[in-house]
Amino acid sequence: MLDFLMTLEPWQQALIATLFTWTMTGLGAAVVFLTRGVSENFLNITLGFAGGIMVAASFWSLLSPAIEASADNPIGEWFPALIGFLAGALFIYLFDKIIPHRHRGEKDAEGISIDYSRRSTLLVTSLTLHNIPEGLSIGILFGAAGLSRDPVMLASALTLAVGIGLQNIPEGTAVSMPLRADGASKPRAFFWGWMSAIVEPISAVIGVLLIGAIEPLLPYALAAGAGAMIFVVVEEVIPSTQKNGHSDAAVFAFLIGFSVMMVLDVALG
Repeated sequence: MLDFLMTLEPWQQALIATLFTWTMTGLGAAVVFLTRGVSENFLNITLGFAGGIMVAASFWSLLSPAIEASADNPIGEWFPALIGFLAGALFIYLFDKIIPHRHRGEKDAEGISIDYSRRSTLLVTSLTLHNIPEGLSIGILFGAAGLSRDPVMLASALTLAVGIGLQNIPEGTAVSMPLRADGASKPRAFFWGWMSAIVEPISAVIGVLLIGAIEPLLPYALAAGAGAMIFVVVEEVIPSTQKNGHSDAAVFAFLIGFSVMMVLDVALG
């Protein structure tokens, strides 16, 4: 697999990887065809698992390479990681305050006030916003691998895509099932559940192009991807698993997700 990817341009690598993650979202959204409903406990567990994967990926796939790439920084190797991490979190924070969306389990919308007839429409927007930093992070890492021609970094980028693909499965379910409960037909609920992640391939290609244009800022960009994902986990994923009970199950699922991504990244990257 790595040999094949090495023959492609970084944007092609990132596009293939995020088409995979997008497909995994569709797999999760397809649950709507198999059952009339999914328990809150099941969603808490699967989203907790997703949060664990995102946190582990943020360190091993993004922050750690950012620190390693900053060994010659005159201020300190920690400086680009710090600035990039905070900037990435701030970027998503601003999006969160502007884009109208609604988190799972909440009645009130966030962002600019717009009158939506269906609350589930805001949920789709929320998961779409959630997927932007994931796609950017994949694109940035593939772009970095392309610049360095380092097969280890390419393996790390591929591992990140696999981890995000795994955590996209419950996210697809978390969109399609509320849409179905809101009155949408099964095909329509599946379609919008799947489309909520279409921003990942788009964001990934943008991430690759950005790295090509600002190569000296590579460590900052890697850390920014981590900051953006950590913001999403802390602001949205973890709180959404703690509002309806079953918190212990979600915590253990988080730990399992973190462990799975850690093993994948260390073993393959």
